[in-house]
Amino acid sequence: MPYRRLPNTDSARLRALKAACNMGKKTPPQGLAYSQATFSKVELFINSFEKAIAHYKAAYDTQVERSKDYQQMLKKAKLYLSHFIQVVNMAIARGELQPTVREFYGMDIDESKLPTLNTEKELIEWGKKIIDGEMARMRKGMTPITNPTIAVVKVRYDQFLEAYNYQKVLQHNTQRMLNELNVLREKADEIILDIWNEVEEHYKDLPDEERRVKAGAYGLVYVYRKNEIKGLPLIESTIPRLF
Repeated sequence: MPYRRLPNTDSARLRALKAACNMGKKTPPQGLAYSQATFSKVELFINSFEKAIAHYKAAYDTQVERSKDYQQMLKKAKLYLSHFIQVVNMAIARGELQPTVREFYGMDIDESKLPTLNTEKELIEWGKKIIDGEMARMRKGMTPITNPTIAVVKVRYDQFLEAYNYQKVLQHNTQRMLNELNVLREKADEIILDIWNEVEEHYKDLPDEERRVKAGAYGLVYVYRKNEIKGLPLIESTIPRLF
């Protein structure tokens, strides 16, 4: 015996809602397989749900698209910052700078390894330390580091920082849209369950096959279990897919 399968994706929810709503619009009230109260509920709800899906998708797509540029800026900032630190360490190794110069950058005097720059937080913290430290050195009249200069490093760092902050805004917007959509998903599931229960109750006295076909016109979906007859088609709405 095939069983009823409730929708579990947004597109499937919309198909179910639109199928039921379309039946409500073209069927006289006395012939409708679910109540007018439920029809009014789905008619009022469906546009809000569809808009929420579109808004979330737009926010998510924007975040993903801008993330590509952001990752490039992050890599560039990390590259220039690590090169700057390497130049400092090489100058110390050649005896051109004293190891104490590392103190300007918040580094251990005897530490010749690059600081860890694997996370955004580490890159932000070390970028500020290195830029502030080099500026402090230059104010004391010390010879600035070149190739790259701190000015070039700062440009890359500032670009990364701006992109980082913007990406956080996009992530926040996407999460807000998702939270709003999740609330509406729960509401959609409640409405669909009410419709399907009412439709099945309306057709309960019909033979099984006829009941499933008529219910399918309202968007109900029935599937066969794996151990049941193979090759039987999925029985669902007889109206064309809406998208």
